[in-house]
Amino acid sequence: MSPRRPERRSEEAANAVIKAAMDLCQEVGYRKLSIEGIAARAGVGKNTIYRWWPSKAAVLLDGLLSTWRLDASFPDTGDFLADIKTQMAAASRILGDPDVFPHYRALIGEAQHDPELHRALWERFIGHLAGAAADRIRSAQRAGQIRPDADPDLVTELLYGAAYYRRLLTTRTADNAHINAIVDLAFTGLAPPAESTRARSE
Repeated sequence: MSPRRPERRSEEAANAVIKAAMDLCQEVGYRKLSIEGIAARAGVGKNTIYRWWPSKAAVLLDGLLSTWRLDASFPDTGDFLADIKTQMAAASRILGDPDVFPHYRALIGEAQHDPELHRALWERFIGHLAGAAADRIRSAQRAGQIRPDADPDLVTELLYGAAYYRRLLTTRTADNAHINAIVDLAFTGLAPPAESTRARSE
């Protein structure tokens, strides 16, 4: 699912379509959202939307990506625990935005039976964040702060999977205390062996 198709002729009309999709999804929910409704709200023809986007999910994904300004880069202060907590807390705050999170949750659900949307979510959003996390984990491994045999991708899934689970599947709050608990608990098993730590300090 690529970004808006290049033959669009009016950026103003395209932005109106995106805003209409975001507003309507908030008002009626993703299941009741339709291309017809988006077109009526935006004041454009249905065929115009289909020339620019293949589906309502594609419109909504463009809307989310234009709304969320999540920096994929990680801080690197030399303190991995502090850095990962800072980034995960920032991501959790954005995911918790009540104006956009319902849309994201709807797209996550839709992606389970729409392979094109699933691929687009990964390639255009989630994959960038996961890659940045894995890079920061490798940096921590080189600094001796994480076991060298730990798979960075698996560590990313371990840390962020817990946060996603709470945000997407429970009614509990994924707040800073929850993020800190995830990282602290996981790091107990990710820390390098004590003898390696002693050897570096000698």
